[in-house]
Amino acid sequence: MTLEELQIQADKDLKINDTELDLESLRTPQLHNQYLKHLTKFKLLLSKAQIEYYTQRKEKWEYYTGKASAQVYAEKPFNLKLLKTDIDKYLDSDPELAKYKQKVDYIQTVVDFLDRTIKQISNRGFQIKNAIDWRKFTSGAI
Repeated sequence: MTLEELQIQADKDLKINDTELDLESLRTPQLHNQYLKHLTKFKLLLSKAQIEYYTQRKEKWEYYTGKASAQVYAEKPFNLKLLKTDIDKYLDSDPELAKYKQKVDYIQTVVDFLDRTIKQISNRGFQIKNAIDWRKFTSGAI
């Protein structure tokens, strides 16, 4: 599931039908479980993506520092001698490494979104209680 799909689904799921507050209250644990499963899945994907990124970063570091195998340089020559202070600039601007970083950032954004969504689901009970209390107040109940 993509971030956009999760956002659309959350928009639907987080709406509270004020005519059926009792059913909405009962639906809260199901929503919590549903989004917790998504969060767990994406946290595992994030961990995997971070490992891939760090592995690629190490390989690129070896490449830019001249410590990679001769076969690597035969396939993709690199004839510059870099200062230690310049290596990070090359790593940060490497297009292949940027793809791995972008993947990590995307999954981290999904994880953050799911965290906030779960917090909103946890607050549904308060929102439903406030709606019930407001109805009692407006109907003259004490």
